[in-house]
Amino acid sequence: MDFSGKTAVITGGANGIGLAAARALARGGASVWIFDLEKEKPSEVAAEFGAHGCVMDVTSRESLEAAFAQSGVPDVVVANAGTVWFRDLFSTPPEVWERTLAVNLSGVFYTVQVAADLMKPRRSGSIVLTASTNSYDGEAELIAYNVTKAGLLGLLHTAANELGPHQIRINAVCPGLIRTRLTTSFYDNPPVIKEYFRQIPLGRGGETSEVANAIAFLASDLASFITGATLFVDGGQMAAKFGTWNDGTGEFVKDRWRLK
Repeated sequence: MDFSGKTAVITGGANGIGLAAARALARGGASVWIFDLEKEKPSEVAAEFGAHGCVMDVTSRESLEAAFAQSGVPDVVVANAGTVWFRDLFSTPPEVWERTLAVNLSGVFYTVQVAADLMKPRRSGSIVLTASTNSYDGEAELIAYNVTKAGLLGLLHTAANELGPHQIRINAVCPGLIRTRLTTSFYDNPPVIKEYFRQIPLGRGGETSEVANAIAFLASDLASFITGATLFVDGGQMAAKFGTWNDGTGEFVKDRWRLK
């Protein structure tokens, strides 16, 4: 996919899916900017493949505006920054609820709002959101995360309707189980991961590069007549109607996904 002459911005681009997306877009010839909250990390990883780094905070519109002032008007934006806590309805404290909404929902809204405003005069641009299979699936112990990822679908559909007349496309990827630092402890438990894989038609989890390829496609001119769409990158998990694979209490998931 050719991104020559284009500027691409990835929020939450210093790790995991975001970093893989940054690398994929850079391979296509884009001038890549990694926006991330981690001090020094954006510039460090960006230097590895000729990209640019910027420390910023997606929960602040002012921070986003300052970051985009550095990158210039983007042609491609990947709104990937996110966070997750493993808490159920009863154990989610206000600070976890508010922080999750601030990063996963408000942060994406501000990113889209600022980026689209910059793209509008050019009458072109592509935005890709990192949603989740949890946008559709009420997996136990992840209530704040699930709510925010479901909320992204409302943002996606409304923004596609409003941005279409300006020739700005917006789509979303919905990754399933992907090997990242957040799922390391899960992958390290063979009985659990074997059972999880059994529920996925392709029989395995995904790699960040596979999600990045989907992001690059949606961002590219190959998807020029696609907007408002969600692309599942889940090995068929949702097609198989994943359903309940634990004891119904959420303890099965919580005990194995809890970050050390």
